[in-house]
Amino acid sequence: MEANDSTIKLFYNTEREKLQMPEYGRNVLRMVEQLKGIPDRAKRSEQAKAVVKVMETLNPQVHQQENFEQKLWDHLYMIAGYDLDIDSPYPAPLPEAKAIRPMVIPIDKSPVRATHYGRNIESIIDLIAGEPEGEVKTAMIRSLAIYMRQQYLIWNKDSVADETIFADIEKLSDYRIKVPEGLELTKISQDSNFSRPGMNLGMNGQNRKNNKKNNRNKNRK
Repeated sequence: MEANDSTIKLFYNTEREKLQMPEYGRNVLRMVEQLKGIPDRAKRSEQAKAVVKVMETLNPQVHQQENFEQKLWDHLYMIAGYDLDIDSPYPAPLPEAKAIRPMVIPIDKSPVRATHYGRNIESIIDLIAGEPEGEVKTAMIRSLAIYMRQQYLIWNKDSVADETIFADIEKLSDYRIKVPEGLELTKISQDSNFSRPGMNLGMNGQNRKNNKKNNRNKNRK
């Protein structure tokens, strides 16, 4: 906003030059523009260090990246449009590097054979199938079966037989896994609650209302 006599003009971001690094804001852009106007190279380089410190304060998330200090100096060059003549502690980045598309991460699009168990279960089953027979593999199968039973109860029924879970393990492994005879799972406590995610939202508030109503009825008696 600028004032000229009694006239006030508002400037909107849509009317301004697009920021190369929006996370640092226009104040940093102004600092960089003033930095580029310093005629002495030594002073310009010294002022660049101060601007980088400001950028580090405004963007603390950069600390989570490897070589974050070099990242900050790269961002300084990008804000300056790669037109910055200073003594930097790191090589100046090239404009062409920004145009390189990131590597595409492959996504497993194969269908999940049992959606109530999830895709990760299939990976675990593949891992267990490659283990040699013995006590360790039996313990792994038992732990897997307990977890699969919990997932089953969340999305399907109020109870499920151990044999059903064992059969699912063998089927999902393409019968590479044979559940040992006599394997039993721990009993499920009657207090256990295997509700679907989000099913109990708002229940606490409803319970408080019911409690208040019951208390009022008791006081009337």
